[in-house]
Amino acid sequence: MERMSISSRALAAHLKRGGLIAYPTESCYGLGCDPANRRAVLRILKLKQRPQRKGLILIASHFNQVARYVLPLTLKEQTKLQQDGAQAVTYLLPAKPSCPRWLRGENDTLAVRLTAHAFARNLCRSANSALVSTSANRSGQRPAKTYAECKKLFSSDVWVMPGRVGKRKQPSTIRAWVGGKIVRK
Repeated sequence: MERMSISSRALAAHLKRGGLIAYPTESCYGLGCDPANRRAVLRILKLKQRPQRKGLILIASHFNQVARYVLPLTLKEQTKLQQDGAQAVTYLLPAKPSCPRWLRGENDTLAVRLTAHAFARNLCRSANSALVSTSANRSGQRPAKTYAECKKLFSSDVWVMPGRVGKRKQPSTIRAWVGGKIVRK
């Protein structure tokens, strides 16, 4: 299991202050922040030059970390979410009416993945929270795959964490929870 060279306390403090992070995920580096911090989320959108209307993905190590944003799931459904997360499947879950627009955009759903990537999962555990997870790139550009690329793109704005990107060649599959339609392959 890949270890992080940061303390949980330092990470939590950075995120609480609205700090942004870049970290390895299943297929590329991701940009993240505390999903409850509107200012931090808007900074990520500005850095990426991404419109808010599209919405963002949240990653988590466990369903409890995203439960405040989405409608309840049964234990069986939570297990499916966890198992499919191991295959890098992101689901569009029905969002609670209280789920902020800065996360879900113009949608009534929120994109959620219970990540199995060791580094990203440990990051969520250390932060004791779900994290925003969007590819580390400017909109329309190729995502960063290495620490060095991330540092070059975002070093002055983002705390870039060294680690290994997973072996997936493509980003996560995005699938509708209701009906199962694949939105992104």
